Amino acid sequence: MKKILIIEDDALLKKYMKEYLNAYDYDISTVEDFDNIEKIVMNEVYDLILLDINLPKFDGFYFLKLIRKKLNVPVIIVSARSEEGEQIRGMDLGADDYITKPFSMGILLAKINAVLRRTEKSTGIISEVNDIKLVYSNMELNDGDRVISLTKNEFNILKIFFENYRRVITREQLLNELWDEDEFVDDNTLTVNITRVKKLIKNNNLNLNIETKRGIGYVLC
Repeated sequence: MKKILIIEDDALLKKYMKEYLNAYDYDISTVEDFDNIEKIVMNEVYDLILLDINLPKFDGFYFLKLIRKKLNVPVIIVSARSEEGEQIRGMDLGADDYITKPFSMGILLAKINAVLRRTEKSTGIISEVNDIKLVYSNMELNDGDRVISLTKNEFNILKIFFENYRRVITREQLLNELWDEDEFVDDNTLTVNITRVKKLIKNNNLNLNIETKRGIGYVLC
């Protein structure tokens, strides 16, 4: 689940944004102590930050500069300042996008999804579960400083599990994922491959668990 930090001093808007994005499976944190924004940002790992400009004490541009000096986390500015010069300033300081208030939640969600897709494409990270990253470019798992290489089938199985975290995946879905132009993976071979992935998880003490749902399929939790 992607983690998003909302830095916004409008309590009603912040609450609405949090509830809306929670409904789309985003893990949302909000800043309540505006005297310690820098500490909050630096003490946790976020996949994206939504940053207002008109904040108490220092404005959002000040914090954007601080963030960009230390972190590569994507930042979307959400501001009532609609002037072209303000938008250009935000992008020049390193914002990934700029949304002017008032805005629809649908547009906000679309921009968040687009920024995260661009970020994942540039880093090679497809998905992340329990701080474990699945990297497409090298077909590997990154668990902290550890790098675990995967076979093609291990990667394909974990890819669909990561993208459907906590959702039940049927055997038919997995069979389709393992389809190859020169090879058809039958039901028995699927069982063998799932067993290998479970063994991989166990042998590497990964914070992952694949549960079997008898007669249906599997779920990663």
